Amino acid sequence: MKYFKLPDLGEGLQEAEIVEWHIKPGDSIKTDELMVSVETAKAIVDIPSPQDGTIQTLFGDEGDIIHVGEPLMEFAGEQQEDTGTVVGKVETHQSSHISDDDFIIGASNGGTHASQRCTPAVRALAKRMKVDLNTIQSSGEHGLITAADVEHAAQLDDEKGALIKLRGVRRSMAKNMARAHAEVVQVTIFDDIDVNAWLPGTDTTMRLVRAIGVACTVEPLLNAWFDGKAMTLRPLKTIDLGIAVDTPDGLFVPVLRDIGNRDIENLKEGLANLRIAVNARKIPPSELINAGITLSNFGTLKGRYANPVVMPPTVCIVGAGGIRETVTPVNGKPEIRRKLPLSLSFDHRPITGGEAARFLSVLEEDLVKPD
Repeated sequence: MKYFKLPDLGEGLQEAEIVEWHIKPGDSIKTDELMVSVETAKAIVDIPSPQDGTIQTLFGDEGDIIHVGEPLMEFAGEQQEDTGTVVGKVETHQSSHISDDDFIIGASNGGTHASQRCTPAVRALAKRMKVDLNTIQSSGEHGLITAADVEHAAQLDDEKGALIKLRGVRRSMAKNMARAHAEVVQVTIFDDIDVNAWLPGTDTTMRLVRAIGVACTVEPLLNAWFDGKAMTLRPLKTIDLGIAVDTPDGLFVPVLRDIGNRDIENLKEGLANLRIAVNARKIPPSELINAGITLSNFGTLKGRYANPVVMPPTVCIVGAGGIRETVTPVNGKPEIRRKLPLSLSFDHRPITGGEAARFLSVLEEDLVKPD
């Protein structure tokens, strides 16, 4: 091949951000030698060379977003082959000359297919002033970005602070949150669970995992996928629990598989391995999909109550706040008891309030036990 294009990364991923090039034009490379590291919405992926050869051109700079099917690099001295359709226009590391008829901002410059246009002089101005053209609302005729648009954007950067473009995990999170808000009819119910009987050193997360497994057995419709267009509900045979993990790069939700058929020690080890993989950004995309129900144990950081967002196609998410001591009447007398704030957010389209309340009740019945 002459052009190597971004391959299908699986799991429905259609784009990736270039994190680091491990080669440069003129380098010789061997088959399976590391070429480039890219970041998807789920993980950092290292892409090796498909063949021996000499690198002629790299398409895109670090930070650019490349779509599946767009070229990543070009080998020197070979006949061009048709290796698939190129989507959009790309910039290369070697290209410094811009022709007079080159007005379109390419998809690899910021990762958008919006039909923004500018003259070469305006593009040069934006580069000099360090303004991302894809963040500018054009004011010129026929959608043309003007020099005044660039200068205004630069002034805003100086006066208010520079824009931070959402990428990778944060970009995916923003899209998913918007989708959930548009699709889900969300309702949240709350309660405080008395965990005063817990033994010292009890692992809160593992107790929550176990209780969710028990509750899903009693109320199986909350461990399900819902298709709002087809109006179909699919109760799931296994309980695969997505657990929200906060990282500097954004929110990840690795999936702890088949929690109903594993003991606590096995689950604890499995969750620890998932967290290590998430923090190293080496978790396989397959471990971040197909959850049937989700847990957000935000109380390990801060907070008492919340209504975490239900992500389609799942129908509910359990939220756990921080355990705290409260004064509670017991047999007519005030006592200080340890309480775990709990919330259950659910999609009220397929799930009734009664089903959600019974699910929360089963959670409580399991959580109040000493061990």
